[in-house]
Amino acid sequence: MRAAVLSKAGLDNLSVVDLPDPEPGPGEVLVRVRAATLNYRDLLTVEGGYGSRQRTENLIPVSDGAGEVVAVGAGVTRFATGDRVVANFFQEWLSGEPDEAKLHSGLGGQIDGMACELRVLPEYGLCHTPSHLTDAEAAALPCAGLTAWSAVFDQGGVKPGDLVLTQGSGGVSAFALQFAKLAGAEVISTSSSDEKLRKLGILGSDHLINYVDTPEWARPAREISGGRGLDLVVEVGGAGTLEQSIKAVRLGGAVMLIGVLSGANHEFRLPLVVTRKIRLEGVTCGSREQFEAMLRAVDRNGLKPALDDQRFSLDTLPAAMAHLREGRHFGKVVVEI
Repeated sequence: MRAAVLSKAGLDNLSVVDLPDPEPGPGEVLVRVRAATLNYRDLLTVEGGYGSRQRTENLIPVSDGAGEVVAVGAGVTRFATGDRVVANFFQEWLSGEPDEAKLHSGLGGQIDGMACELRVLPEYGLCHTPSHLTDAEAAALPCAGLTAWSAVFDQGGVKPGDLVLTQGSGGVSAFALQFAKLAGAEVISTSSSDEKLRKLGILGSDHLINYVDTPEWARPAREISGGRGLDLVVEVGGAGTLEQSIKAVRLGGAVMLIGVLSGANHEFRLPLVVTRKIRLEGVTCGSREQFEAMLRAVDRNGLKPALDDQRFSLDTLPAAMAHLREGRHFGKVVVEI
């Protein structure tokens, strides 16, 4: 099989090589990978950004992939040959609260990922693909989709009539917009691009703010709320946007902390958080149990992930990651395998 392999940290050290075809052992499933999608985490991993928490030598990167089952090992009961499947992000986080072992089982980090033609995974590390989705659409779900689901539903507790703000137009933000609308919420979206704002409007956003034209976007966001403040902000920017998020939320509101696209270190006015009882909570994807709940919701509502118009192949994976870094994409960047 062909696979993208990172020989050492650095995008220039990522190349496609020929490897022996794997075979499934007891309890394992052999998947023909048809599509993968990229997360910012994949780019950070290739660049060695997670330090000792990741492998950098002989690593097959990329966490998110989908395809079909071509063989099963002895004792497998969850899947059969021909089933369409999508891999769960944390292979060992099946349910309940996370721990160190569960969080060290993320695909494409400590263990090999999905940037390959064939991948053997334990049957408990896979889920069935909703029938209305293509493999590329299914591959958009494990990391960005589940992270957004956790932020909006499991941790954010969004209810009908709530006011939610999403930042930007990447995978997590697009999913958060879609899930918030699914919950019956009113959504404000921010972006630096009027064209991306137009697409976010088509995706369902109720209010659009260009944060380049309006860097102090907390003010118009609060005006939209009638001065009350927002119920939830899905925070993907990090240091560069956290202050605005804190200013925008209501008394007792929540900021779901996901990304650090604009920086990792930030000094904010702690009394503002304490006296207004604001909840700041980190979101790190979720369990297979949560993933399956999200897949049922996607299936029953016919939800379609937002995918970037530009497509890449396994051979052009470095170019796909460079495209992701440039931030010109809308939704998930797809790598067809």
